Amino acid sequence: MNIITYVCYLEIMRTLDEGEILALAEMFRLMGEPNRLAIILAVRDVAKSVGQIAAELGQSPSLVSHHLRLLRASRILKAPRQGKHVYYSAADQNVERVIADMTEHVGEPVSHHAGGDG
Repeated sequence: MNIITYVCYLEIMRTLDEGEILALAEMFRLMGEPNRLAIILAVRDVAKSVGQIAAELGQSPSLVSHHLRLLRASRILKAPRQGKHVYYSAADQNVERVIADMTEHVGEPVSHHAGGDG
């Protein structure tokens, strides 16, 4: 971690109170469950209905609906109604950025200096 990244990290950590830290931890916990993460990834480029998500992921609509309720309640996904249908997508650009950044990070080659000063 370079000094600029570290200073930004410290600034963020100073501005969050205990309740905000707990809320953030809960969001990461929800996003870290494989089925929910797959749902988030499925709707990152195009808003989709429960049926579309279930078909794409090979999961039952009831299971997908359960996960969507949790993701929506935690403000990770939004679900505007369009006529008779509800289409799910990332709640905002912050969620989109976190997913994009972590997806990019996973694709980076593993450094031999991981955990070092590098």
